[in-house]
Amino acid sequence: MSRWTVKPASGGDWDAIVAIEAAVFRSASWGAKSVRDGLSAPLVSALLAFRDGADAPDAFALWRTSGGEGEILSIAVAPGSRRKGAAESLVRAIFADAAADRLKALFLEVDDANGPARSLYVKHGFQEVGRRRAYYRNGHDAIVLRKDL
Repeated sequence: MSRWTVKPASGGDWDAIVAIEAAVFRSASWGAKSVRDGLSAPLVSALLAFRDGADAPDAFALWRTSGGEGEILSIAVAPGSRRKGAAESLVRAIFADAAADRLKALFLEVDDANGPARSLYVKHGFQEVGRRRAYYRNGHDAIVLRKDL
């Protein structure tokens, strides 16, 4: 497993986030404008994961806070860097930020067909609390997960 450094993203990182998001989600991508709009939305934070020694990020996480809770909006890892610990590093960084903000819970939605992501979240204590039928463009359900902090 690689070592990862996680840093908050800034406006100068938005092109890298857009590129990773497009490469990961392909036809299900939010699109550059929606990603940029999300990055500039109030209460949204973006984190980047860099393989130690790298100048460019291989992964990102977008999440937001509201009313004492947080929601992970998206985690994406570039195809060549998957299953090497980047997503786990991002999840741990979100947990640390959520604890510092004294949040009570984190939520997220994950494609029911995304076994690796679901396994990661369950490993970190998320539990299924709902399902949104045919939520994604591909017709898959979204599994709603929650982790109490």
